[in-house]
Amino acid sequence: MSFKIFAVNKHIICGLKTLQNIRARKFSIGAAVLGSVNLKGRSFLTLKDFSSDEIRHLLWVSSDLKHRIKHEKQYLPLLQGKSIAMIFEKRSTRTRMSTETGFALLGGQPCFLTSQDIHLGVNESSTDTARVLSGLCDIVLARVYSHATLEELAKEASIPIINGLSDLYHPIQILADFLTLQEHYGYLKGLTVSWIGDGNNVLHSFMMTAAKLGVHLRIATPKGYEPDSYVIEEAQRLSKQHGTRLLMTSDPMEAAHGTNVLVTDTWVSMGQEEEKKRRVKDFHGYQITMQTGSVASPDWTFLHCLPRKQEEVNDQVFYCPRSLVFPEAENRKWTIMGLMVSLLTDYVPQTPAPSS
Repeated sequence: MSFKIFAVNKHIICGLKTLQNIRARKFSIGAAVLGSVNLKGRSFLTLKDFSSDEIRHLLWVSSDLKHRIKHEKQYLPLLQGKSIAMIFEKRSTRTRMSTETGFALLGGQPCFLTSQDIHLGVNESSTDTARVLSGLCDIVLARVYSHATLEELAKEASIPIINGLSDLYHPIQILADFLTLQEHYGYLKGLTVSWIGDGNNVLHSFMMTAAKLGVHLRIATPKGYEPDSYVIEEAQRLSKQHGTRLLMTSDPMEAAHGTNVLVTDTWVSMGQEEEKKRRVKDFHGYQITMQTGSVASPDWTFLHCLPRKQEEVNDQVFYCPRSLVFPEAENRKWTIMGLMVSLLTDYVPQTPAPSS
């Protein structure tokens, strides 16, 4: 272990302080392989394409930046001189704020582009847009309707493309969720996460990630709202490969039984507003309440990526001490920062890797 010392005459105090902070955060020396992971130049469209060590590395960098910048008050202009194009076909409070403020905090320049500024595949083809942006900025985050749009951007761009959300996956949200659970429990391997709700893009990303981190997954969706069949098949393969358990049911209480983490999301995503009345009816009985938590593990917690509606989770759960939704929302910033730093630089964290 080594510490970065800024003043020789204070090295003992700084070293002890850093050690205390590390122990307080339940960190331990990570596997040496994490330090050798290099993601520079990669695109980030789905966590399906990332290995266990690569995902753990991203969480390590994110935690390290959070500790150094938020708690140690260090200034780290790791992205000075770089710029990011933020394409938003769908608006989002957390995705915009976390990316824009995070990139600026690291010394870079964010540029926000709405559907009024850029018409992907309409006024200009996605191919041409990808090539133009490759010459104007260093990285692109795109929050889009169709996942195929991201795939075309990544194919034609010479710079990294980040999936800020698509109809198929929402990988940046899952990084924030697992960092939040790592901070709360001190580990990930062996935890059980229960998803109760729609078989949507957020769930798809959980299914592409959980087994790689040693996390068991229990899924309850109403009939007709199951995850994509290909994603189910891949999640089953990953679960078998990594020795984790995967349960799929239509009974919310069965999914919640013995779990550590209860998770839900909106039942009506953007673009589904006309289906709201039918969807609310079809999801009857899926609201997460204290009754749901009564069959969970004694240490159960709650996650929701927001924005939240009353029918999905009641106030008693949403605002209780077990709810991690606001640390989860904050961690959207630290994980997108960790991701951008990893894709654009050769940065190696200064603190030990979190225990698995």
